[in-house]
Amino acid sequence: MTNTASIELPGHQLSVQLSDIISARELLDGVIVDTPMEHSRALGRMLGATVHLKAENLQRAGSFKVRGAYVRMARLTDEEKSRGVVAASAGNHAQGVALAAKKLGVEATIFMPRGVALPKLAATRDHGAEVILHGSNVDEALAEAQQFSDDSGAVFIHPFNHTHVVAGQGTIGLEILEQQPDVDTVVMGIGGGGLLAGAAVALKQQAAMQGRTIKLIGVQAENAAAYPPSLAADALVPLKGVRTIADGIAVGRPGEIPFEIIKELVDDVVTVSEDAIAKALIFLMERSKLIVEPAGAVGVAALMEGKLAELGINPRSVVAVLSGGNIDPMLMLRVIQHGLAAADRFLTVKLMLKDRPGELAIISKIIADTDANVIGVDHSRIGGELSMGNVSIVINMETKGSEHSALVLNSLRAEGYEPLVMN
Repeated sequence: MTNTASIELPGHQLSVQLSDIISARELLDGVIVDTPMEHSRALGRMLGATVHLKAENLQRAGSFKVRGAYVRMARLTDEEKSRGVVAASAGNHAQGVALAAKKLGVEATIFMPRGVALPKLAATRDHGAEVILHGSNVDEALAEAQQFSDDSGAVFIHPFNHTHVVAGQGTIGLEILEQQPDVDTVVMGIGGGGLLAGAAVALKQQAAMQGRTIKLIGVQAENAAAYPPSLAADALVPLKGVRTIADGIAVGRPGEIPFEIIKELVDDVVTVSEDAIAKALIFLMERSKLIVEPAGAVGVAALMEGKLAELGINPRSVVAVLSGGNIDPMLMLRVIQHGLAAADRFLTVKLMLKDRPGELAIISKIIADTDANVIGVDHSRIGGELSMGNVSIVINMETKGSEHSALVLNSLRAEGYEPLVMN
């Protein structure tokens, strides 16, 4: 290893250092798994670079969260452990805390919003935590958890705003460099910032010791992007409303500790649309055979949307972190439909037809001749827009992309129909 005495390490005065992350990894030995690094040839062809996916969706409890939760709780005193821990989450942090508590023999109470997905609720309880449903969103559950901590003395385990949590999350950076030593660009999602901050310390400081640099790009959903305005203002700027399918990173205010590290070490933060996230999730299922939650797919969405090129980055070796795989099946169904529509592979049209025998058969033949696949038909004779003798038909079909969708629409129009696209 290069002698570091004459090297100015990036972020050398920050609250979390490389030594803290190395120490955290020792604590995690035997607790977590070193998740695989999957080569994505399809993404590589898009970027003209080598692209690997750090499959943290295959981590214990389904996400990176167990790393930070375990390190935070393992460093509690015996007296603190005897008081138990409390946390609030709609999913990944809850499961991480519950698993860590089970490993450490600590009593855990988790507050979750009443509308939490049943698979996440069941998984948290299966790890042995007491789950209390409270409020309609995570903020309300968080307030109740903090009140519980004040009243009971249980130690509150914050999902990202603690140095031990950041150090634990940063262990993923050590694995990335060991598994892909030539990496020059790393892309990952940001919610509160714990994962990105910890990974930034590990990656940037190790790269400096090797005499090279690594670009680190954070990604947020554009409807839950508190970091860009906060970085621009050099102050924490809370969002008034956060609405995104990427619930794992739906955080309205950066954490103070992660923010100080990210503004010092991270090269840039970009945002991606809901459509881009949905398309990335489908891409990962189809091309990499990986089930990833929307928050875990934002890094891939950024690559597919050409965000690196927009930043003027021309990488040779890229790693995108798939931070979690805990997706509710009902949300998965909606995201798949949305993603297919966004990619022009799911077409919904509405047509007004004469209410007479054979009309639907004619429409079906036109669509069949274009090689589109009808997967649903809704037929109605009642409605304010319908005149006597007419019927409304809504047809859902699978297509092969935008050109194929245009072919279907043009074929219908050529036969005198007026399809209204409803995607």
